[in-house]
Amino acid sequence: MGKVTGFLEYERINPQKRSSEERIKDWNELRLPQDPEVVKIQGARCMNCGIPFCHSGVLLNGMAAGCPVHNLIPEWNELVYKGQWQEAYRRLIRTNPFPEFTGRVCPAPCEGSCTEGYIMESVTINSLEYEIIEKAFAEGWVAPKNTSATGKKIAVVGSGPSGLSAAYYLNAVGHEVTVYERNDRAGGLMMYGIPNMKLEKRFVTRRIELMKASGIQFVLNTEVGLDIRAQELVDRYDAVVLCAGATKARGLEVEGKELKGVHFAVDFLKLNTKSLLDSKLRDGNYISAQGKHVIIIGGGDTGTDCVATSIRHGCESVYQFEIMPEPPAKRIEASNPWPEWPKKLKVDYGQEEAISLYGKDPRNYLISTKKIVGNEKGEVKEVHTVEISWVKDASGRMIPREVPGSEKVWLADLVLLAMGFLGPEDTIPNELELERDFRSNVKAEYEVFETNVEKVFTAGDMRRGQSLVVWAIQEGKLSAREVDKYLMGKSMIK
Repeated sequence: MGKVTGFLEYERINPQKRSSEERIKDWNELRLPQDPEVVKIQGARCMNCGIPFCHSGVLLNGMAAGCPVHNLIPEWNELVYKGQWQEAYRRLIRTNPFPEFTGRVCPAPCEGSCTEGYIMESVTINSLEYEIIEKAFAEGWVAPKNTSATGKKIAVVGSGPSGLSAAYYLNAVGHEVTVYERNDRAGGLMMYGIPNMKLEKRFVTRRIELMKASGIQFVLNTEVGLDIRAQELVDRYDAVVLCAGATKARGLEVEGKELKGVHFAVDFLKLNTKSLLDSKLRDGNYISAQGKHVIIIGGGDTGTDCVATSIRHGCESVYQFEIMPEPPAKRIEASNPWPEWPKKLKVDYGQEEAISLYGKDPRNYLISTKKIVGNEKGEVKEVHTVEISWVKDASGRMIPREVPGSEKVWLADLVLLAMGFLGPEDTIPNELELERDFRSNVKAEYEVFETNVEKVFTAGDMRRGQSLVVWAIQEGKLSAREVDKYLMGKSMIK
């Protein structure tokens, strides 16, 4: 415990962001540098609990509680307070190979399970993680990993967080790893699914270059199942790890879904980032929201990212539709007790920017889309909605019921579907005849990760469905351990 009375003496201080008025003019990172003395004091707030629930990484009521990679949080909090930054870095990477990613995009279930958060504001775990890894890069402590070779060759399909994690750990124990990625840049959803202002791509590239220097090979612009058969990888390599994600976007089955101007959010975000990286948007190879009335159907992080991206394009207006009720301002202990993830209203960066620009939160709750209407050119011009309430049916299930007289028509030039994902694409599973679970994910037991096909493993969203980056990193690590056991009989990966 860094300071016994620290949690009583010091209040939580969140890292500051650039003002909405400034940041909507560019695509740069939101966060401002934090004073080192403030960082030190925030580390002192950790209570070093007898039972650190922040470590737990379990599912409670279907939601992550505690850190899925089991970060040694109280240890590096104390080390930061004592100024022992290099040792804090060593403790951090014992469990997390990519803190620069989780420190930027993880929603921090660790903070939701912080014991201090039960009675006051939780420790700023996420920002402390960010500060440790960025200091480590600045000081040159982060270096390529090289080790003696085992002679085993492994193919990893997909370079998102689970694929990179699996490759990192398999390489660290001496296997020859080749990562296949269908896009022109490695990083998966961290490269093209998350906007630059949340995760600047130079930080993704920085890590990829380190992995290359460690001996990991990346084969880009190559889609397994199309450009190269999946079976060819199975035949050529000693093991194959499938980390291709759950990229089949959920559609909206309403009249007008086929109109021009209706797009999946994932396409909107991917094309924007690619054009930004290729030409700073000068090539025009993206879906522009400039001067348009934008409707985003769906909430969550993807919806927020669409709000922020549309604002940076210069949209005329932007609204989000959510079918669920507005969350409460505070955790309701009776139905959402600690240490569960607190289900409460969060105003994220995109909503902050919309409020600053338009004077109100863009989210509209308890609203259902009835149809999308187009003009004579087949272009979207309106979205028709109705308000709903949630009621119990005869079997006790909660179902939506339309509120009579609540119909409304919204101007729309661009409609973005941010309703999540249905599971992995079918190409590889169908070719290899992989078993699927009831949600269409590739079937493999957790902590085993081997599919029904000999020497083929799977991890991340492709196995568990759409989830958090931090869960994908953990699955990549644990699948690497199982591959290592399969090849060598035992594993040093923990």
